[in-house]
Amino acid sequence: MAAIRDAIADAARAVVLPAGAGKLTCSGFTPDSVVAPHFFAGEYTLEFDKAMGRSLDEAELTCRVLVGRADDVSAQRTLDALLAGSGPASLKAAIEAARGAPGDYALGGLAHDFHVTRVQGYRWYEHQGTQYVGAELIIRIIGDGRS
Repeated sequence: MAAIRDAIADAARAVVLPAGAGKLTCSGFTPDSVVAPHFFAGEYTLEFDKAMGRSLDEAELTCRVLVGRADDVSAQRTLDALLAGSGPASLKAAIEAARGAPGDYALGGLAHDFHVTRVQGYRWYEHQGTQYVGAELIIRIIGDGRS
């Protein structure tokens, strides 16, 4: 899962934030501290043996995006752009671009496929004593359980 989480963070780096919003920083792990705005791959659940012979496992990865709150209105507008279903700042669009061409494995061969399925938890988050406006993105990943 570490390589998958890193690959998703790499894909998220492709977003282009609105003018004045800074540059999105990304990590494939839960960081000690963040430079906002920041996207990271957090906790996951893993279901083994979805098909016979260990040929398919399914994971659900919870990712978070945190935006600084120096100005609550502009922070939420930046977050809204990141959570949009399409557009240059869309995390969904940037991440799903790493799915590859039809018939190819996703994330450079790390998974059979994945899909950003939903956004949840749009709220204020505290991370290492600092408040951010943020949300969670849920990604469903399927792949060979033998590797």
